[in-house]
Amino acid sequence: MTRIARPDYDLESVRSEFPTLGQTVYDRPLVYLDNAATAQMPAKAIDAVREFQTRDRSNIHRGVHALSVRATEHYEAARVTASRFINATSPKECVFVRGTTEAVNLVAWSFVRPRVSEGDSILITGLEHHSNIVPWQLLGEATGARLKVVPLRDDGTISVDDFAQALTPDVRFASFAHVSNALGTVNPVGSLTALCREKNIPCLIDGAQAAPHIPIDVKELGADFYAFSGHKVYGPTGIGILWGRAQHLEAMPPWQGGGEMISSVSFEGSTWNAIPHKFEAGTPNIGGAIGLGAALEWLMDFGIAKAAAWETALLEHATQVLGTIPGLRIIGTAPEKAGVLSFVIEGAHPHDIGTILDRDGVAIRAGHHCAEPVMRHFGIPATARASFALYNTMEEIEALSGSVRRVQEMFADV
Repeated sequence: MTRIARPDYDLESVRSEFPTLGQTVYDRPLVYLDNAATAQMPAKAIDAVREFQTRDRSNIHRGVHALSVRATEHYEAARVTASRFINATSPKECVFVRGTTEAVNLVAWSFVRPRVSEGDSILITGLEHHSNIVPWQLLGEATGARLKVVPLRDDGTISVDDFAQALTPDVRFASFAHVSNALGTVNPVGSLTALCREKNIPCLIDGAQAAPHIPIDVKELGADFYAFSGHKVYGPTGIGILWGRAQHLEAMPPWQGGGEMISSVSFEGSTWNAIPHKFEAGTPNIGGAIGLGAALEWLMDFGIAKAAAWETALLEHATQVLGTIPGLRIIGTAPEKAGVLSFVIEGAHPHDIGTILDRDGVAIRAGHHCAEPVMRHFGIPATARASFALYNTMEEIEALSGSVRRVQEMFADV
C-alpha cells in the first residue's frame, strides 16, 4: 500500500483543538503516542465539562429547579449521542458505566451468573485485556464455571476455526475484544458473533480499543453486548457505555442498589426503575457523561473513517521505519491492525525504553499492558507500545524512530 503523506484534513488545525498537545516535556515538544491508554480531549469536550461544573452543576432526574433540569437534559442528550455513535436501536439500550471494566463486570454478574453453574464454560480468547479475564475468573469461583480460552497464534491473531471448535455445548457465554490493546490486532468479530448466534450463545464485545478507530454498528455486529470507555474516544476518564439488547437488559436484575435505580422502596421490598436507569445506582459521573457526549459528537463530525485512514498510514510508516532498527522486534504482526505498535529491543527493558524516550519528549507505554497472558505467549515480560491517534504526525513517527535508535545504540554494547 502506498503511504499517505498527509491526511485528508488540516492536521495542524485539528491539533490546535487539543490543548495538551501544545506543551513541551524536558524542553522538547511533546510527542504523545500513548493513545491506546488514554487519548487527549478536544476543547469541545473540555468546554462541555467546564460548563456543567461552572453553570449547571446539580444532580439529575430528581430536581425541579433550573440547574437540575439543564443538567438532566445534557446528561440524557449524551446518552442519545452515544446511541447514535454505535447505531443502537434506542438510547435506553445504552447504560452509563465507569468504563469497559465496569461494563464487563455488570454483564458477568447480572446477565451471566444466573445462566452458569459447575461444568459450564465461559469462552474468551488469548488476546484479552485483564478486564475481560478476571471478572470471568471471579464468576467461575462463585459458580463453578470454568474459563475456556481460544489460543493466540504467533502473528497475534485468533483463528476463526479455533473459535468455532471451542464453541462446545458446555459454553454458555463468549466475550472477546474487537481490537487488542497490547498488539492492535483487529479481531474478525462479525464472524465470531455469527458463530455464537448459530449456537444460541450470547456474547459481549470489548470495544475499548475499537471505538476510536473503527465505525461501530451494533446492529450489524450481531453481539448481545458491546462496551467502550470514554477516555479512549477523546472523552473524560471514569465514564463509558455498555450497550445491551433491550430484551436482555429488561430481564437482568440490578447489579447495584441505591438511588435512581428504583421505582419504589419500602421496608418490605422494592421495585426497579426502567432501563437503563435500573443499572445506574446513585449519583452518576454527570460531567463525565456530558463530556463523553461532546467528544463523541466531535468525533462523529470529524469522521472516524477519515481518521482511520490516516492512523493506518502512521502505523504502516512506524512499522517500516522501526522494523529497520537492528535488534528491534515487533510483537504482533496481524495483517489487520488498528493504531498500535508493540516492540522489544534486544538487551533493553521496555521500562528503560520508555524512560529514555520520555526524556526526548516522546510519550509511549511500557509494560504488560494489562495483558500478561499475551506477553507470556511471546515469552517476554513486557513491550514498549506506541499507539496512534488522528492528531499524530509523520514527524512524530520520525521523532519516535530517532529516540528508539538512540536506545538501541545505548544498549547495543551492554
